[in-house]
Amino acid sequence: MAGSLRVTMTKSTIGQTARTRGTVRALGLRRIGQTVVLSDSEPVRGMIRTVRFLVEVEEIPSGGAER
Repeated sequence: MAGSLRVTMTKSTIGQTARTRGTVRALGLRRIGQTVVLSDSEPVRGMIRTVRFLVEVEEIPSGGAER
């Protein structure tokens, strides 16, 4: 898991549980359409998996050459 992830919030957290809203905030997202770039790690992927129905994820490969 090298590189980064571009995470965009696509749906609102209205009507979601406090835990789900907290996870979205922990990812650094506040409003619909906002995009953040996060490091690709197991904890981040776990948070994304928890709120996968509210966000869109795009992998950004690392700058080096793939072998």
